[in-house]
Amino acid sequence: MNTGDGLIDVQELDATVGSGSPSRLVLLDVRWRLGGPPPEEMYASGHLPAAVAVHLDRDLAAPVGDGTRGRHPLPEPAALQEALRRWGINEDSRVVAYDEADGTSAARAWWLLRWAGLEDVRVLDGGIAAWTAAGLPVTTELPSPRSGNVVVRPGAMPVLDAEGAAALIAGGGVLLDGRVEARYRGEVEPVDPVAGHIPGARSAPTGDNVDASGRFLDAQQLRRRFAGFGVEPGRAVGAYCGSGVTAAQEVLALHLAGVPAALYAGSWSEWVADPSRPVETGPDRPAETP
Repeated sequence: MNTGDGLIDVQELDATVGSGSPSRLVLLDVRWRLGGPPPEEMYASGHLPAAVAVHLDRDLAAPVGDGTRGRHPLPEPAALQEALRRWGINEDSRVVAYDEADGTSAARAWWLLRWAGLEDVRVLDGGIAAWTAAGLPVTTELPSPRSGNVVVRPGAMPVLDAEGAAALIAGGGVLLDGRVEARYRGEVEPVDPVAGHIPGARSAPTGDNVDASGRFLDAQQLRRRFAGFGVEPGRAVGAYCGSGVTAAQEVLALHLAGVPAALYAGSWSEWVADPSRPVETGPDRPAETP
């Protein structure tokens, strides 16, 4: 069963892999955890057959530099194109990205490839956990993809910078903060130098976009969830997190709900790099209508 634009479930992916003609299919292993084991270790321990290893920090982000663009700046188009071609992606490829379960790192690949102009890009719903739970095989064999010919054409997905995020709120839009609530409230901050949130942003942890198994809620459930934050037709929506990675999962969830949303790519790590930008702490407030 196809789970809708943006997602693919294990049954459809298995059918595609087993069809005997998956020549257009490219699988990306995008497992990554903040403070977790290196992606190389997770990949080497077993991955989907023919999946190529994607290193989020190196492949899906530019070098941090002076930090003013956040902890995971968007990669330069030329560098991204080189990576996509190395993975065997062509102009007509069908790309499926997966992570451990909940899409919080695979969605970064989904968003970047869509931003780069590719259209046929999905996230495996439930990740490798759903794949193995279905009794499907993993391997330690390394693929040898042929070099692809894709051309990166950036700009196909909307992006916010710090000024754009502030302007979105000032203009009556909704900016969703995908981090856990304790970080939003400013009670803890394990990574960035300042705790709190962007003034006027709403707390919408990405963990609530999925069920206990890491599969996304259905479109109706997601629409109800986001409506509770004031998301409604005609109202501009954006999303951020700590560094622009998990916020891509928020954008994907909004996409599944039928809501176009912009990604604040620099996110909180960029916002607090400038001490003149305001910071708010404390709990979320009820939704306001414009």
